[in-house]
Amino acid sequence: MKSIIIAAPHSGSGKTTITLGIMECLKRRGLTVAPFKVGPDFIDPGYHRHICGRPSVNLDGWMCGGDFVRETFFHHAAGADIAVVEGVMGLFDGIGGASEEGSTAQVAKLLGASVILVADAKGQARSVAALVKGFAEFDPEVKLAGVIFNNVASETHGRVLRDAVESHLPDVRVLGCIPRDESLGIPSRHLGLFTVDENPLPADFLDHLVEVVREYVDLGMLWTVATLQGVPDSKGHEGQTSRRKPVRIGVACDAAFCFVYEDNLRLLRQAGAELVEFSPLADEALPEGVAGLYLPGGYPEVFADILAANGPMKEAVRGAVEGGMPVFAECGGFIYLSRGVAGMLGDVESFHEFVGIFPVATRMLPRRKALGYREVELADDSIIGPAGTIARGHEFHYSEMEAMPPEVERLYRVRRAGVDLGMEGYRHKNCLASYIHLHFGSNPGMAEAFVNNCRNYAQRSRS
Repeated sequence: MKSIIIAAPHSGSGKTTITLGIMECLKRRGLTVAPFKVGPDFIDPGYHRHICGRPSVNLDGWMCGGDFVRETFFHHAAGADIAVVEGVMGLFDGIGGASEEGSTAQVAKLLGASVILVADAKGQARSVAALVKGFAEFDPEVKLAGVIFNNVASETHGRVLRDAVESHLPDVRVLGCIPRDESLGIPSRHLGLFTVDENPLPADFLDHLVEVVREYVDLGMLWTVATLQGVPDSKGHEGQTSRRKPVRIGVACDAAFCFVYEDNLRLLRQAGAELVEFSPLADEALPEGVAGLYLPGGYPEVFADILAANGPMKEAVRGAVEGGMPVFAECGGFIYLSRGVAGMLGDVESFHEFVGIFPVATRMLPRRKALGYREVELADDSIIGPAGTIARGHEFHYSEMEAMPPEVERLYRVRRAGVDLGMEGYRHKNCLASYIHLHFGSNPGMAEAFVNNCRNYAQRSRS
């Protein structure tokens, strides 16, 4: 199996579009492509899955640590001809200026994979050699094998770029010079791109993207510079799946609830869960026989009118929570459990009522409310682990809630880069909800604890 990491000097270089084009070209050549995404992003992996036909998995050295990054990479890449990893932000951008943690460079070093740099050439000529040289030499342990220039103005511009790099950096291959093409843009909004459910890539878009990549990128040379991965012995690279009878857990999954770490689902299955998808948008009842619910994030505000109108589902979720069923909700799932959501300007007329487990309203804001990595420590025993459990995750949202009443229990002590942010993680009966997307790979015991609590609930319900 081969592997490449597609990175960039900064966000907005065209990394995602070019990654999708390369994935589609490789797939059309009959190759099996295993897609990955560095960092906590949820939207890019949806497009990867759309192209490759298999889940795209987040690789994050800060949230999950090196051992888990390697384990999950080889687990999900099994059976593929090539693994294509899309980076995050700039190649060396992570949690801060002094550390590589959370960066694409960290993942590249953990995997030993070749890096292809996508550089926006607009307004640059020979100076790009200095740019590429800086990225090639900043960390000698990162193998920068090639560069693809984007937004190239003309053939002459492309020759200048190529000559500049090849004359100064003979070990870095210029793999392509892609001309400016406004038709290849993907729509975006406050959290990034539109999800693939809302903006499925049409066939003519993909056909054009493939034509561009085939014409302007040397795919043969890309295959040559890709790293040949020695696939390790599977022992130690796959968790042990529980041999106990599976317990059914409902997972909200539709256009409104589509932000979930693929490894959270994998670890739940390995802990003994039978995951059953349901749609709060379209279904009127929870799946039969479920003993727990997982409500991931997404865009409930975009579909607020449909969610609010689905009274039977709201009542079913409310009844499950009040009946003591273990329920874990994060970000969009948390919003769904609030009283409801108001529009961007807080207009009362735009208010849509949701489940109402937590007696606060949510309102959308014109500016981002929170962004960044978080570490939490449980102050009490809970459905995801005992007191003292430490886990890591990420928070990113454009909404805020009214002040939570003091009688609602706070379960997490939250830290950001070592700074105490106070208590969060709200609990009502066996329902735990938070704005933070926790990655179970940061502490796999969380998945085991949640499944065990669901199993105990099922046993109590039958007795």
